[in-house]
Amino acid sequence: MKRYKPRIVDGILREKLEGKGAVLIEGAKWCGKTTTASRLAKSILFMQNPERVRQNIELAELKPSKLLEGKVPRLIDEWQLAPKLWDAVRFEVDRRDAFGQFILTGSSLPVDTSKIYHSGAGRITKLLMRPMSLFESGESNGSVSLNQLFEGKPVNGNTDIDIDRLAFLICRGGWPKALDCSEKIALAQAFDYYTVVVNTDISKADGVERNPERVERLMRSYARAIASQTNLRSIGQDLAGHELKTLSDDTVAAYISALKRIFIIEEAIAWNPNLRSKTAIRTTHTRYFTDPSIGTAALGLGPQDLIQNLHTMGLFFENLCIRDLRIYAESLNGTVYHYRDKNGLECDAVIHLRNGRYGLVEIKLGGDKAIDEGVETLNRLSAQIDTGVMKPPAFKMILTASGNIAYTRKDGIHIVPVGCLRD
Repeated sequence: MKRYKPRIVDGILREKLEGKGAVLIEGAKWCGKTTTASRLAKSILFMQNPERVRQNIELAELKPSKLLEGKVPRLIDEWQLAPKLWDAVRFEVDRRDAFGQFILTGSSLPVDTSKIYHSGAGRITKLLMRPMSLFESGESNGSVSLNQLFEGKPVNGNTDIDIDRLAFLICRGGWPKALDCSEKIALAQAFDYYTVVVNTDISKADGVERNPERVERLMRSYARAIASQTNLRSIGQDLAGHELKTLSDDTVAAYISALKRIFIIEEAIAWNPNLRSKTAIRTTHTRYFTDPSIGTAALGLGPQDLIQNLHTMGLFFENLCIRDLRIYAESLNGTVYHYRDKNGLECDAVIHLRNGRYGLVEIKLGGDKAIDEGVETLNRLSAQIDTGVMKPPAFKMILTASGNIAYTRKDGIHIVPVGCLRD
């Protein structure tokens, strides 16, 4: 049996169970939701058990309370197969008047939301689980803590991840089943995942049958727009070379919505700070996959393809960094945003905590010129923030791929290889 690798989300789940009657863990297939939930659960209902799936669904319609019987926390895996369970869990939490009763897991949102009558507010809290960060998978040594950066401490660390290894990690992704395999088998996991999404999962997302070839083309177009604010019309036009006509914005939006429902796409929303000037802030979301390996699989790229095209590698490296920053920020009650204004000033990531503190992050493959450009961007943005209305940034950081030493410059800006970072 493979040794379980502890996840940052383990502690978050435990904490949420201490303060709510039920926790819903959502996220992409294969990211480890059931394994994580099973470690805390005292009893488990597998809704997809082929010997009982029909019986479970029928029982959920007739007497859902029977499915909730068992030691707590009780895990209900893939609950969305029977949406009525949502209200049954909410009612049972109210009746028992106790925390830590249920864990629900789901790799898609229910198709029929009409069977959910209550939001679950106050009883059921949500937790989004992503594929593993580099720290969780053991590639980052964690010598630089995001929490310590918010505390204003200088950084000190080193990593042995080089550009070739990083190209492999981008294409392998953070899928738990890929960690203990040979490189060839590990790389195949993302392609297998992509194939399942294209041929099956996207149609299950909202009950709309979709042509797999068109889904492939859409995902390739989305992958070419990675780390950008490309609009729906441009994505539709990119598809036009393979279609009789350009797809409408509504059609492209429907595909992207379906991919979001199964947690394949997780875009970054725009950060809206208080500025000294009246600069207009762009509000378009930035395009990202929940894991960079989905995008490289969509384009049919491997590690050597990235090495030979460093511009493309830089975009997918940014996706990897955003994935990791989201995981680390989540443990600090933080959210990762993107900033861009009408003058073209752009910051790759703004990590904003619930208490109002925030950090500015530029993501660069490396090299002195790129780092200097990142420093200029961070300083320009921080100079525009109205610190009479909001706090100044808690830190400014360049997150890099190349270079093996983490350090703090004389001007206070941190240079941190991604192989050093942790929560």
